[in-house]
Amino acid sequence: MSRSIVRQSKFRHVFGQAVKADQSFDDIRVSKVTWDSSFCAVNPKFLAVIVESSGGGAFLVLPLSQVGRVDKNYPLVVGHSGPVLDIDWCPHNDNILASCSEDTTAMVWQIPDHTPSRPISEPIVVLEGHSKRVGIIKWHPTARNILLTAGSDNLIIIWNVGTGEPLMTMDDHPDLIYNVSWNYNGSLFCTTCKDRRLRVCDARKNEVVAERLSPHEGIRPMRAIFTKEGNIFTTGFTRMSQRELGLWDPTNFEEPIALLELDTSNGVLLPFYDPDTNIMYLSGKGDSSIRYFEITEEPPYVHYISTFSSKEPQRGMGFMPKRGVDVSKCEIARLYKLHERKCEPIMMTVPRKSDLFQDDLYPDTAGPEPALEPEEWMDGRDADPILVSMRDGYIPPKSRELKVAKKNVLDTRPATRRSMSVVDGSSLPPQLLEKLVEEIQNLKATVLSQEKRICDLENKLSKYTNGTV
Repeated sequence: MSRSIVRQSKFRHVFGQAVKADQSFDDIRVSKVTWDSSFCAVNPKFLAVIVESSGGGAFLVLPLSQVGRVDKNYPLVVGHSGPVLDIDWCPHNDNILASCSEDTTAMVWQIPDHTPSRPISEPIVVLEGHSKRVGIIKWHPTARNILLTAGSDNLIIIWNVGTGEPLMTMDDHPDLIYNVSWNYNGSLFCTTCKDRRLRVCDARKNEVVAERLSPHEGIRPMRAIFTKEGNIFTTGFTRMSQRELGLWDPTNFEEPIALLELDTSNGVLLPFYDPDTNIMYLSGKGDSSIRYFEITEEPPYVHYISTFSSKEPQRGMGFMPKRGVDVSKCEIARLYKLHERKCEPIMMTVPRKSDLFQDDLYPDTAGPEPALEPEEWMDGRDADPILVSMRDGYIPPKSRELKVAKKNVLDTRPATRRSMSVVDGSSLPPQLLEKLVEEIQNLKATVLSQEKRICDLENKLSKYTNGTV
């Protein structure tokens, strides 16, 4: 008489549920650009969605509390001259957002806490270095101000946003880059490419340290994402166009740790990973479901948990950092599903009878403080994220109170700076050069004093609008 043994896991009964209709964000004209990005980014304070706009690219930024119908005249973030392709919130500052576009640039924006009265059109810094459209943008998980961009010119550029200058450029990819993912401490990143190779790259050494040809045999786009343990989770297609999942050890790419066929569908599976619970959420564009799997060290290594299904297909998806979930409801993840005209939050919970804080569901998670300065990271140092407790929940600070690190140039740069713009001083007379330098310093001092005045006024404004916005 055989007896089946049920796998022991506290996440076997993760339950997905959409919020009530009045808690969704309605009347959002989601972008129709044919690009396989998530079109949505979310953090504990804001929801950002790439939207349709005439005369260039734009995205909408809403406070999470501002649910319901969105006013058609709500101010957008505009500035790109071509459609916006990807957006990403800074993990170390909830008011800083990076965007990239078909206009070959990336831009970094400061989002105020109060509702702006007119469209935001002045970025903090414009990053110019690509010659074709920029489709991928990713912040470094532990180092302050380090940003990665990847473009259709097959280049990957690492930037120091605080200075607006490129730190390094990688040209190891011969074809279009599909996606990029940093590992847990940001020492490596992995990429998938149209040449059907999965690569592991060390940015500071400017080299590919490992690669695998055709982790999935199909020619459709792949996705790859690092797990906390350092393995790589991939989604792709078989030769028969069936969707497939894989788990790989980058130190031994010969055989997969696990390979699992899913279904037959055209949509690329976008993976969203929670390093605290080791759960992977898979959302396919055009699908109406979200599948989730637990990754463990025991065979079969990738365990199917369940599927959240709804009627409407999704145009994109946003994934809330763990800091933003509601611990009082045993919520372990929250996804923001983009429909054609709205955004619908979906809560993933583990049912518990007790109302007390569940220590086993909420280990300490990555907090908003960076573990490294840009110079330390460039010198070869690595550090895991600085963890914070979830016991009392997470309360995001006000915008200007976020200026805890005085060194952060993002907080003091008032005006747009074009990167890679260089003045050739060799052809100028010494007296004129000194005069120019002195004038620039005087202008900087004036601008900084004006910025301080603006900060004070915005602080006053946020106090008055705090209860109404």
